[in-house]
Amino acid sequence: MRWDNLTSGTADGTADGTRPAAGPAAGPAALFGADAVVTRTFDTPEFRGITFHEVRARSILNRVPGASRMPFEWTVNPYRGCSHACVYCFARKTHGYLDLDTGIGFDTQIVVKTNAPELLRRELASRRWTGAHVAMGTNVDCYQRAEGRYRLMPGIIEALRERANPFSILTKGTLILRDLPLLQEAAGVADVGISVSVGFTDTALWRTVEPGTPSPGARLQAVRTLTDAGIECGVLMAPVVPFLGDSPEQLRATVRAVAESGATSVTPLVLHLRPGAREWFTAWLGEHHPHLVERYARMYTGGSYAPTWYQRAITRQVHELATEFGIGPGGRGAAPRTPVPERPADPAPAGPAQLSLL
Repeated sequence: MRWDNLTSGTADGTADGTRPAAGPAAGPAALFGADAVVTRTFDTPEFRGITFHEVRARSILNRVPGASRMPFEWTVNPYRGCSHACVYCFARKTHGYLDLDTGIGFDTQIVVKTNAPELLRRELASRRWTGAHVAMGTNVDCYQRAEGRYRLMPGIIEALRERANPFSILTKGTLILRDLPLLQEAAGVADVGISVSVGFTDTALWRTVEPGTPSPGARLQAVRTLTDAGIECGVLMAPVVPFLGDSPEQLRATVRAVAESGATSVTPLVLHLRPGAREWFTAWLGEHHPHLVERYARMYTGGSYAPTWYQRAITRQVHELATEFGIGPGGRGAAPRTPVPERPADPAPAGPAQLSLL
């Protein structure tokens, strides 16, 4: 694996294409070297078949390139690879930077930055740090299964809380509830935004496209628990999967369930298929829904994104349903504080960029 090739001076920088923060850890040295990697496997049901590569990262605050369309400037990503195994995950391609397989390998070869909390404390204490908003879960999920063992997020949240630093988390993981007391404390001193990703409530679709995630119902129950505890929580309705999860009945069922969860907002995002994810998703589609392969080829012929007309149609339907069920500014909640990616109609410009989770 090309551990030594991943340097802070390369174009790729980190798994999500962002660049490490300038500071004591920055420079031409590798972000982590082969001699710093410890590989482990655990013979327990929840981790069976998964290999963990424990590393000591040299930087944890990543700057989003100026050309990116993301509405945030800094991210923290304690993991690379994701056992959620979502077949559409854009981040699959980034596993190739380490010569790791972007298919099954992305789902089962997880890189763990074991020193993330202590490193974040050091970087937040730097004179050069200005207290900017930090987004988490925008690359791979920080509350994936590995977090149950490595417990990196409590230390990360504590570091941000100690500095009263604003942050946001996007997740499919119900493990976030473990850290509810810490989130409440952080929300008392800084702007904290939480979004849970639920693209659909169809359980048959969930079992095949998001096999390693908690069920949509469990995620929505987490939303209810968070909002009942005074933590505003929006739902990122993503991805809306063309031809499989986009019927009027499916959209209505999902928005209704989101409303019943107490979410403060619902934001739809149509499936996008970047290189790497596109090949893996197409292979899955050919196995499970071969009759849709050609339809997808036509829909995404222009690039990674569905046509503008389709995105607008989905957004309009979801917004109308949200109004009907009382979500958003006209209903129970205010606009979400969690930064979520915009819905670009055209392919993103070439070059490194922090991408959305979905």
